[in-house]
Amino acid sequence: MRFWRRVATIALAVTLPAAAVAVAATTRESGGPAPAVWVTPSPPPLTVTVARYGFDGPRPWADVSRSGHDLTPFTGNQARPRRIPHGAGRAVQFPPPCTREPCPRMVLRVLSRDSLNPGAEPFSFGASVRLPPEHTTDGQNVLQKGYAAEGSQYKLQIDGRGGHPSCVLVGEGSRAIHVAVADVGVADGAWHRIACRRGPAELSIMIDGGYRGATPIPPELRIDNPMSLNIGGKSAHSHNDQFHGAVDDVWITRP
Repeated sequence: MRFWRRVATIALAVTLPAAAVAVAATTRESGGPAPAVWVTPSPPPLTVTVARYGFDGPRPWADVSRSGHDLTPFTGNQARPRRIPHGAGRAVQFPPPCTREPCPRMVLRVLSRDSLNPGAEPFSFGASVRLPPEHTTDGQNVLQKGYAAEGSQYKLQIDGRGGHPSCVLVGEGSRAIHVAVADVGVADGAWHRIACRRGPAELSIMIDGGYRGATPIPPELRIDNPMSLNIGGKSAHSHNDQFHGAVDDVWITRP
């Protein structure tokens, strides 16, 4: 009978959820405790890539996540899309600063789709950037969907002479602008990876894997707008907050 109790205990253990990873199959002769089951935490959910752009190969504007969010260049005043070497691949170089109109302007754009609107859910977005110190301005938009004055928005920007990146969120039905500003600048001519992360109640910014700043946000903040996703500025028109550096590996993900 002891043998059958032991077999039954093991059979019961293997029907438990996948989190049960070890079973103590040893029992005492009499009066012993029931076999112990050790449980490990469930693995974190897989990250879903909503869009990713690497700017390599014969289709440099393609969404390499295969989600279908391919980009289209929009230019003004004789600007031309230009790719430059970066590592083993390519990056996109945007027009340099200009003080006399007509100034060249360029953005990469994809029209709005439901999957590009995160709603009230956590999500992340970011890019690798290179900005020389002599190319800083009051405000440059690296990635943007929506406008602060017209519904909701998420944005990555680099502002001021010090080239401090910041992440921006604006919720539907609210004019409150939530900004997480990095405590370091990136306008040094080197490549830096910048990530914006929206959690349940916080917007944070990371640079090269390090936590560099955060701001609280309302848990109910919702982003759902019909605007295009733009890389490199608001538009190809004047006062477009043109980015004047190089961009690579742009991404948007959700849990």
